[in-house]
Amino acid sequence: QVQLVESGGGLVQAGGSLRLSCAISGRTLSNRGMGWFRQAPGKEREFVAGISWSGGSRSYADVVKGRFTISRDNAENTVYLQMTNLKPEDTAVYYCAASYTTPSVYDYWGQGTQVTVSS
Repeated sequence: QVQLVESGGGLVQAGGSLRLSCAISGRTLSNRGMGWFRQAPGKEREFVAGISWSGGSRSYADVVKGRFTISRDNAENTVYLQMTNLKPEDTAVYYCAASYTTPSVYDYWGQGTQVTVSS
């Protein structure tokens, strides 16, 4: 089993920054990739960013490109999402997810961390 625990969420003013962390425990070997997703009230969960096991491949949703950066520290079993120039529309619960079977198919999910951006 794999456990994912997110942290770093909070309340920030528009234009501000936050860094989310996702601690991975349990079966850390054979990880194929990690992702961040978010879900705003009344909306479906959406992909935000993804990173391969090596960190050599990264992808972003168009709405966050240039503002968010995903990274990982395999020695610390942690994945990060650095968010800058935050906008009120970034307000959502942010979830960390892990892929162990098929790339870009996420098998495990964290409980989420709330990010609120005030205008």
